[in-house]
Amino acid sequence: MGERTDSNRLQKVEIDEESLAAASRDQEQERQIAIFDLLEDNLFEPDGAQQGPYDLRMSVLENRLVLDVSGPGYERRHILSLSPLRIRIRDYVQICESYYQAIRNSTPSQIEALDMGRRGLHDEASEILRARLAGKIETDRDTARRLFTLICALHWRG
Repeated sequence: MGERTDSNRLQKVEIDEESLAAASRDQEQERQIAIFDLLEDNLFEPDGAQQGPYDLRMSVLENRLVLDVSGPGYERRHILSLSPLRIRIRDYVQICESYYQAIRNSTPSQIEALDMGRRGLHDEASEILRARLAGKIETDRDTARRLFTLICALHWRG
């Protein structure tokens, strides 16, 4: 995996509106922050591409994650089973909902405990995602974390 440059990064991320689950205000804010952070700093190297930057469109089709990647002289669709991530998506959505409730009603130590659990689950899921993308798209840890947040956005029910 190379260094971050203008040629191995995402310049645009779009989530298919029809695939997008309804979201609460907190979930929508997390989705927007993930896209902003992803575009600010990412490492994204599709296999077989010469150079970017790249555009990414994410959607769900028949319970599969669809990643449409395009860039100069490159266009490819990757379809991934969500089965290896399904439990982590469900758990992450639940812990996020608990976290949002805790921010309004709980003590700082309870919020901190939920946040630690949320981060741990996020790290674990991002490593699974990186492994699933291996040989298709190389990313770094932070990019995979933000992509996982957006995958969850496709599943949240507000």
